[in-house]
Amino acid sequence: MEKLRKALEKVKKEIEEEKPEPELKHVTPEPSTALPGKVSPVYTQSQTYEVDPLFLIDRHCIGISSEAMEIEFYKMLRTQIIQRTGPNGWNTIMITSALPGEGKTLTAINLALTFSREFNHTVLLVDCDLRQQQIHKMMGLPGERGLIDALLDNRPLQEIIVWPGIEKLTVISGGRTIKESSELLSSPKMKSLVSEIKSRYPDRYVFFDVPPILSAADAVAFSPLVDSILMVVQANKTSIQDVKKACDLIPREKFLGFVLNRHKIPSKSYTEYYYPKAS
Repeated sequence: MEKLRKALEKVKKEIEEEKPEPELKHVTPEPSTALPGKVSPVYTQSQTYEVDPLFLIDRHCIGISSEAMEIEFYKMLRTQIIQRTGPNGWNTIMITSALPGEGKTLTAINLALTFSREFNHTVLLVDCDLRQQQIHKMMGLPGERGLIDALLDNRPLQEIIVWPGIEKLTVISGGRTIKESSELLSSPKMKSLVSEIKSRYPDRYVFFDVPPILSAADAVAFSPLVDSILMVVQANKTSIQDVKKACDLIPREKFLGFVLNRHKIPSKSYTEYYYPKAS
């Protein structure tokens, strides 16, 4: 396990050395007449379906609970993401993995839940795995419509966005599947949609759950449309060779780091999240 951790650090260091220094943007927040820093979505612009917290916890969506041992790892990951993306004005994050089955979708859900607990951020979680949408199933949402309905049928956003009854979190997941997913994810329509959803609220983070890099062209095709990228790797499963291959296919200047999933630790928590600090 320690060997994999050191190898991930080495790959991350190589990427950091090759990518240009990002331009820093300093933003002064506008004064608010409401509670300082409080930002919430307008839920009348989305479909409402309240999820069952017990259903979420049963499926390891522990970001809903402040009592879960694992929540501290997600909070640590959240803090480092904010520190890295905030100064650069980045708010769209693609979550992917090298190979299938490494926990990227569960990581995306738990990150979205954890970010929604932040006082001054709203969150939109988007299922971009157009061949097999899973987010709505894992969260217990209906999922009649999803991203494809907006891209192919021109459905307005308010018809595909679902508010699951969790403050400051909205979700897009469901609808029919499609084989030409990479073509759709790189289309001008998708580019326009990403631009629209990232600017709907001033302090919004948008997480895109995208298929594994080495299993389809989707992640590579979609990467130009996002600000930053997180890669989930599973302890004792993902090989360093596959990690290197995946890293070579994504824009290095957008790479935030790795999330090391399902690493056993002394506290008996079922998973640990490893996120390299910004250099």
